[in-house]
Amino acid sequence: MAESGVQSVDRAIDLLEALTDLGGDAGLSELSVSSGLPLPTIHRLMRTLVSRGYARQLPSRRYTLGPRVIRLGEAAGRQLGAGARPYLEHIARELGETANLAMLDREMAVYVAQASSTHSMRMFTEVGRRVYCHCTGVGKMVLAQLDDDAVRDLTARTGLPAATDRSITDIDALLAELATIRERGYAVDDGEQEIGVRCFAVPVPGAPTPTAVSVSGPAARVTFAFGERAVPVLRETAVAVGEQLAG
Repeated sequence: MAESGVQSVDRAIDLLEALTDLGGDAGLSELSVSSGLPLPTIHRLMRTLVSRGYARQLPSRRYTLGPRVIRLGEAAGRQLGAGARPYLEHIARELGETANLAMLDREMAVYVAQASSTHSMRMFTEVGRRVYCHCTGVGKMVLAQLDDDAVRDLTARTGLPAATDRSITDIDALLAELATIRERGYAVDDGEQEIGVRCFAVPVPGAPTPTAVSVSGPAARVTFAFGERAVPVLRETAVAVGEQLAG
């Protein structure tokens, strides 16, 4: 029986997601195991995805994500950022420091929106910037939304490079930190990405992928007393952002 149009779309999306989960590079047999689809179906669908630019076939006959996926991702990121920006501006007004929205993208955290502080000395994080998860507030917050096995798998691919002498570089120490973050409901980057900078981050409930909202600035202003005031503001706003993303 011929596949229905909806089934074909579902299966093509399954393959793109499987290819992404496999690190963006996979052979037909790996895609079959990951997606549960038979090899002839995968071969047929992958030929279509290649012809449309959503996948590429390497000389080794393995497949990678194609350039059109980048275009879709960039457009989606802009739309997400536009929708979230008013909420981040609210945080920046309430707390006086830079607010960010970041999401887990494969092994890294990517910033998708920002609202800047009005202070002359403030934090600038370029929208679209990708950062390691283990040494940033937003990154640790998105990792805390995964189970420990998934964190081990992710960090095995990226490693745990030190951005500063405060960065966590041991997987057991990282897992212990994530357990603390899950218990208290927020993450802190205390000079782990950049000396003299502190960040508080909370999860965005209901987001389609692990997502975090944060506020950051110079440690002299963004103190732990500041964090006690900031976390409730972040949590309230994160709920609204989650509703917007899910809507």
